Amino acid sequence: MSGGKRVLLAEPRSFCAGVRRAIAIIDLALEQHGAPVYVRKQIVHNHHVVSEFESRGVRFVDSEQEVPQGAVCVLSAHGVSPQVRRNADARGLDVFDATCPLVAKVHQEARRFARDGRTLLLIGHADHEEVEGTHGHAPDQTVIVETVADAEALDLPPDAPVAYLTQTTLSVDETQDIIAVLRRRFTDLRGPAGDDICYASQNRQDGIKAMVGRCDLVLVVGSNNSSNSIRMVEVARRHGSRAELVPDVRHFDPAWLAGVSTVGVSAGASAPEILVDQLLDRLAELGYEDTSVARVTTEDIVFSPPTRLTGPTDVP
Repeated sequence: MSGGKRVLLAEPRSFCAGVRRAIAIIDLALEQHGAPVYVRKQIVHNHHVVSEFESRGVRFVDSEQEVPQGAVCVLSAHGVSPQVRRNADARGLDVFDATCPLVAKVHQEARRFARDGRTLLLIGHADHEEVEGTHGHAPDQTVIVETVADAEALDLPPDAPVAYLTQTTLSVDETQDIIAVLRRRFTDLRGPAGDDICYASQNRQDGIKAMVGRCDLVLVVGSNNSSNSIRMVEVARRHGSRAELVPDVRHFDPAWLAGVSTVGVSAGASAPEILVDQLLDRLAELGYEDTSVARVTTEDIVFSPPTRLTGPTDVP
């Protein structure tokens, strides 16, 4: 330790239960079926995870239509539309569904609100795979709302039967602002029974909020296409802290440390702990050796892989 430099390490951080489940599904599929195993889209939004699987014979494709007929195909943690499942069935694919159970819950809510004849206001980013999947469960009744301005501009009467759902990886603060507009504008508005923002996204955002007043700089480990990691950076900045996204240690710029005594470190729910360790090692090389943990909660949720992968296999 030198010059009072120190690291405040957020807890919880890195993989959530949904990501662990998705990774376990590919591991088990490789173990039982061998390579190649095909995965529709990135299994989770992290370049390190994807590269590691590619080195083991996993092939990531943009569409289920690219998977050879009858091959093993894993659907990513972000979820898919019913049309994707129909396409996979038509090709005779051996499908393993890695959709996060919390995303699957949103899909169920979307179908329920659609059956009730409501217009579904889906709060999220239109180009995100999770939103594309949820939209596909009620495409004719869904309007995507990305911002407060979108909510204000909705061309619907005040008494229209509407319902809202949210992308699970958004900022809690951001969605609250949009929902407040919807509540003000519509008299017949329904929402999910509980908050759609996933527990892991919320915990990691809460961890950032707990750290910002104690840090001069916040570093969030996560890929550039990781929604929940990007939201963590935004939360830190919104609460007055300097913050940077660090896909891996190669993207870390020591110049960020100018005038910094305390560095806060966290990681998005799709970022593996090894990337955090590498960043901590680099910070230690630069004099930030004193590390303490800032814990906001303890996560003990476990999502199990499908029993088709974990159950006993037939022995001839």
